[in-house]
Amino acid sequence: MERVDGEMMSAAIAAAGDHPTHPNPRVGAVVVAGEARIVGRGGHRGPGQSHAEVLALSEAGQLAQGATLYVSLEPCAHYGKTPPCTDAIIAAGIARVVVAVEDPDSRVTGRGLDALRRAGMEVLTGVGAAEATGLDPGYFHHRTTGRPRVTLKVAMTLDGQIAAADGTSQWITSVEARRDAHRLRASNDAVMVGAGTLLADDPSLTIRFDRYAGGQPLAVIVGGRRSLPPSRRVFERPALVFSPFDVELPAEVVVVPDSSGEKIDLIKMLEILGSRGVVDLLVEGGSSLATSFWAAGLVDHGVVYTAAALAGGAGRGVFRGAFRTIGDLQRVTITGIEKVGPDLRIDFEGAD
Repeated sequence: MERVDGEMMSAAIAAAGDHPTHPNPRVGAVVVAGEARIVGRGGHRGPGQSHAEVLALSEAGQLAQGATLYVSLEPCAHYGKTPPCTDAIIAAGIARVVVAVEDPDSRVTGRGLDALRRAGMEVLTGVGAAEATGLDPGYFHHRTTGRPRVTLKVAMTLDGQIAAADGTSQWITSVEARRDAHRLRASNDAVMVGAGTLLADDPSLTIRFDRYAGGQPLAVIVGGRRSLPPSRRVFERPALVFSPFDVELPAEVVVVPDSSGEKIDLIKMLEILGSRGVVDLLVEGGSSLATSFWAAGLVDHGVVYTAAALAGGAGRGVFRGAFRTIGDLQRVTITGIEKVGPDLRIDFEGAD
């Protein structure tokens, strides 16, 4: 039974797909009847749409009676934009429910499991927990901390330069790496840059690759003492600007100064983004913003695109400031290395 439970949970997790569900979680479910026969599958596709459990039960129909439901996340027991999934599970006559992880959302935690047990069902938890958490790590981080999961993206030469001394940086990496970076944008709810990048590169912060039909991520600008020209491309669509003081721009401006009054309060900024449903945040640059996030211990995940190129001199590095002593070194966990065209993509988790 343990082996079958593991295999069926993997099928449920696969059923989730990669739909843009935030601020809702990415969830998959399967209904299994008899000897490991899948009779219904479902993956949540977005806010306001049917949950994975309901879709799987609908496909299973009468075969759900007495069957086992495998679901990657605890079923909800509250009314939101859709009715409680627990009601649908009970009405379908499911006999056994296998759940990978409890939902960290305070509206759900434990309530869904309790409702199913009170209805007389056998409930098993913890099967495939690591795989299910990895399905949507931003969701678990967001519901636990109230802040989005922060991914720092860097594109640099083999010798660690993100721009030349004159500020030019387009393009360090290959077309293939840049396409992959746009797919990375597509997996995040918001993309953030600092004033320096806005001034130097005039980015649009949109997703641009063939056949992309999804919604664009929220464009977020972190301002400072320098003026931000309203003619920049990013202001051609809705954008959010965080500033230490009030400024006039063709965008929503949120004033969140730190104690100095000169810089942004990063924690408060992340909490505001989290309250607006931003679950995954991609920080793209530049070096001042990257340094601030890294120094504050706010980088949860990193993606480094290393170009098959050497600068051959000191231009601009990823971080500002001096690397004074080896004791300042912070170890990270490398979670993936992939060749992208001629370049490398290295994924890592935050410092220990």
